[in-house]
Amino acid sequence: MPKNKIPKIRFEGFSGEWEERKFKEIANVRRGLTYKPSDICSYGIKVLRSSNINEDNFVQNADDVYVREEAINIDFANEFDILITSANGSNRLVGKHAIIQNLNSKAVHGGFMLLATSKNPFFLNASMSSSWYKKFINKFISGGNGAIGNLSKSDLDEQEIPIPSLAEQQKIGDFFQQLDKLIEQKEKKYHKLKQLKIALLAKMFPQNGKTTPEIRFEGFSGEWEERKLGEIGEVRMCKRILKEQTLDIGEIPFYKIGTFGKEPDAYISRELFNEYKSKYSYPNIGDVLISASGTIGKLVIFDGRDAYFQDSNIVWIENNEKQVLNKYLFYSYQVAKWEIPEGGTIQRLYNENLKKTQILFPSLAEQQKIGDFFQQLDKLIELQQQEIKKLKNIKKAFLSKMFV
Repeated sequence: MPKNKIPKIRFEGFSGEWEERKFKEIANVRRGLTYKPSDICSYGIKVLRSSNINEDNFVQNADDVYVREEAINIDFANEFDILITSANGSNRLVGKHAIIQNLNSKAVHGGFMLLATSKNPFFLNASMSSSWYKKFINKFISGGNGAIGNLSKSDLDEQEIPIPSLAEQQKIGDFFQQLDKLIEQKEKKYHKLKQLKIALLAKMFPQNGKTTPEIRFEGFSGEWEERKLGEIGEVRMCKRILKEQTLDIGEIPFYKIGTFGKEPDAYISRELFNEYKSKYSYPNIGDVLISASGTIGKLVIFDGRDAYFQDSNIVWIENNEKQVLNKYLFYSYQVAKWEIPEGGTIQRLYNENLKKTQILFPSLAEQQKIGDFFQQLDKLIELQQQEIKKLKNIKKAFLSKMFV
């Protein structure tokens, strides 16, 4: 336990050191239900599992498990109980927790879960996201070498944690409850915007063999033109980089299929980059890079910053934009039906198949309108993402300063 039992940030009117209490003194922890496969049914009593916790939020899923009521031999879960993952094949998931809210049916927690009932659940749940809980999890979770990671109820019961007065607990709990609600609202808006984009892509690009879209900007008419990507431009890729040519630290990021669209984990020298860029194919600003292996069709618009890309796995169409704008092509790819050959353990979009992929496109003016519209929608989605990230960072900062 920390020697200094006073938090760095505190609500006005509260003072003095926090006390140490065993977890079992502030929460009643219960083990979950053990059931047989024959107990599972289509409708009945919901069994809460690890999948009902998503990034500290309680979620209910279409594939939740139900069992016969006759199989229930433990108390039902209640609103504001804290659901805790006590065992999982992945150690990083053991200990994750969330407050049960808006439960839509009778439910119990499964055998790999714990349930904690407390007078101040929002305080306790926030406390379980602070440093004492992280240290506790790292110390007491067993697992590894293929074993299932396990959080013991008895270890949790006996763990000493710092707590203030009930009045201060309530204040802190209310604060984090409101912050979590704000984050949840932003996340809901983010998911709604993503769903809106999916719906609009389906309506603003022709579907099912049609040559005109369901929704169109005013002033445009006529059928769209159909072409194979190979008729628009040649498939290009960067020169192959050998493993011995890569660096752990360097000036020029080298993106492989696993880091495409993410942070790089390999680099090449400036000298090699300059040589290969001048001698071999290299994307122009605005070219749409495509993942051609693994997750087929992942897209990145090349922004011109110095970087190099893994050959054959990351490709692009060399497009002069006389027929199709890159901005439009980026969104057209998102509804494209890629010509992927069957068979093989890893999916791959070969150059010949990429060139055979059919796309539909209207006039350049209409392409510009469509590209601008979806670009603005993407900016709204990105803004929402940034707001969520900012709020989560704020929460993280408060967790580190409002607990001891």
